[in-house]
Amino acid sequence: MNQQGASSEAKLHAMDYWQVLRNRYGVILLAFFLVFMTAAVITYILPKEYQGKVTMQINRESHDMKIFHANMPTGRFYVPPTFIETEFKVITSKRTLYQVVDALKLDERWGMTRPQAYSRLYASLEAREERGTDLISIEYFDTDNQLAANVANAVAEAYRDRRMNIEQKRSTNALDTLQRQLKEQTDTVEEARLRMLDLAERYRIVDLNAHTSRPNMTGDPVTGVGTIVMSSMQDTYKAEAAIGQIEMQIQSLRGLSGDQLISGAAMLDIADPTLQALWPTYQQYQLEKQGLLDSGLGKNHPKIRQVDGQLEKTNTMLQEAVANVKKNLATKLEMAKKAMELAKGMEESKKDSSMDERRKVAEYSEASKEYELQKNMLANMQAKFATEQVDLTMPKVPITIHEDAEVATRPSKPNVPLNLILGAIVGLAFGIGLAFFLEYLDTSVKTLEDVERYLQVPVLAVIPRDVGVLHKQSGLTPDAEAYRILRTNIEFNRKSADANSITVVSGGAGEGKSTTLVNLAYICAQGGYNTLMIDGDLRRPKLHTFFDINNSVGLTNYLTTELMLEDVILQTPVDNLYFMPSGILPADAAGILNSRRMSELIADVKNRFDLVLIDSPPILGVSDAAVLASEVDLTMVVIQHRKLPRSMLLRVKQCVENVGGNLLGVVLNNVDVRSDSQYQYYTSYYTYYSPTNTQTRTTRRKEREPEAAPAANEAPAPVPSGDDEY
Repeated sequence: MNQQGASSEAKLHAMDYWQVLRNRYGVILLAFFLVFMTAAVITYILPKEYQGKVTMQINRESHDMKIFHANMPTGRFYVPPTFIETEFKVITSKRTLYQVVDALKLDERWGMTRPQAYSRLYASLEAREERGTDLISIEYFDTDNQLAANVANAVAEAYRDRRMNIEQKRSTNALDTLQRQLKEQTDTVEEARLRMLDLAERYRIVDLNAHTSRPNMTGDPVTGVGTIVMSSMQDTYKAEAAIGQIEMQIQSLRGLSGDQLISGAAMLDIADPTLQALWPTYQQYQLEKQGLLDSGLGKNHPKIRQVDGQLEKTNTMLQEAVANVKKNLATKLEMAKKAMELAKGMEESKKDSSMDERRKVAEYSEASKEYELQKNMLANMQAKFATEQVDLTMPKVPITIHEDAEVATRPSKPNVPLNLILGAIVGLAFGIGLAFFLEYLDTSVKTLEDVERYLQVPVLAVIPRDVGVLHKQSGLTPDAEAYRILRTNIEFNRKSADANSITVVSGGAGEGKSTTLVNLAYICAQGGYNTLMIDGDLRRPKLHTFFDINNSVGLTNYLTTELMLEDVILQTPVDNLYFMPSGILPADAAGILNSRRMSELIADVKNRFDLVLIDSPPILGVSDAAVLASEVDLTMVVIQHRKLPRSMLLRVKQCVENVGGNLLGVVLNNVDVRSDSQYQYYTSYYTYYSPTNTQTRTTRRKEREPEAAPAANEAPAPVPSGDDEY
């Protein structure tokens, strides 16, 4: 339920927005037309500019020379992410564009200074990137198509020349720097070589690889005392390793017995021929015995007893071999310990005499390594220098121009279709925005709910727009149904049948008050009501014009003279419809209306007629309407749709209530029911009137119409007396 309610509310809001657009379509069209025409005029008067366009590719070059590439990204060149943006700045920089100004003599051509020519050139120049490529476009716009092409080509050439100069200068500076570094590195290598040779000569060290092209850097190729010391230390290390191995073997056999002892001895890396020969045989006999047992033979079976004999004999031999192994290990351990003691004695005896030799050897070794390192660095630098020299001698192409600017035959600016489309879009958006803004500022009555909310009175009827005078129309018209609704609502909203005198007022002039009164009177007369119309507007009387009746004798004559009522009430061409003109316009209209004779007149006609309708001037303009509202039984207000603000309508209500008038209700007049969809349900009777029925009823109506209306100078029709029956 909540979702349905929200959906209905959203739809209602959408219809409200659509209703605003329909009601304000004139404003929207006017704003659209003005903005569109403004765009068209501006587009027409703008100077026609031609485009000169050059398309080129930027070849990305390395800006700095790198000697060692261990930490560099893969690839030959590292390109920063802002490369293209930087090149745009280079293209539009002063140094580049000043070359164009000087080459084409733009300052003389345009009759301005060099900085001013640069500013004009910069303002009309555009550089943009082709997405996803290294291509960029240089575009220049000018009223001279030849100049536009020449400037675009000149800018590309100036940028190319500048890039080439920059790259040439950078390469030259890099080579100069590298050459200085090569000289310094050569001196460093020579110093390292001389130091190494000096140490070899001073310490009497013979290095067989000192002058070879492929030095052995894995060890120190030195003969002499240092080699003897190292050999003595190696003997000690070997003796200690042998002792450790023998002790480990003895420890692994300790605590074992039986088959475990034999298995452990066989697993040791000991070259005992008896143990190595008998152990596989012993294992084979064990497997054979297990196989016989698995086949189901008993322990006392001859085959199993034969295998057991072989196992026992082999086991005895293995036990003897293991005992010999233990003796041999003990003997080896004693010999290894003696060898270690001898090696340590020799090492201690040579230690004091070899410390100085070790220091000399180490010093020479460091000098030799430093020499090799510096020599390798020099070789890398020489290779890089040779490579860069080759690159420098090769022709540099920092940019590749793929499309030169050609003389354009049609202007590129202004873009007429785009400007007109934008003008149409902006005009439509501005018109719609203006429509909603005016709707926001509009405080006039727009809906039935507005009337009932602010005035607290019912809406008696909604009168469509452009409704004419009904008694002058032929046939059955759907416009009359609105007044039939009004007549019915008057009957049901008045408190008693005696309240039959009604004045029709409005807040301002031109709201359709008089037309509403005439049509209502006509409908009431058609319904069988004896209806009297009194033109109480003594300022600008209008009712007589609807019936082409002379206005010389009427209400004012009756109020100021002793005329009889029958002398001022006229019979109209419509049955049951009578009319009292206003008469001669007085000087003090309010004073005449606010008189005892006027009150007596109203009381008299109330008894003679079923319905008395009195026209009055606008209630906010003069006091006449307020006087009439105080005299009659009921007051009906005619409000023109979307005309007066709500504050004025509240004043109308207050004016009626302040004089003691009884406000019957409101007639909402001049409503465009076809554009305001919220009123279509109220006036849906239009769909019930088909053209066929209307034509048929029109023909019948003509047959019943009287031949002519009474002339103004004819005798008045008899006025119903108060005793007549209706």
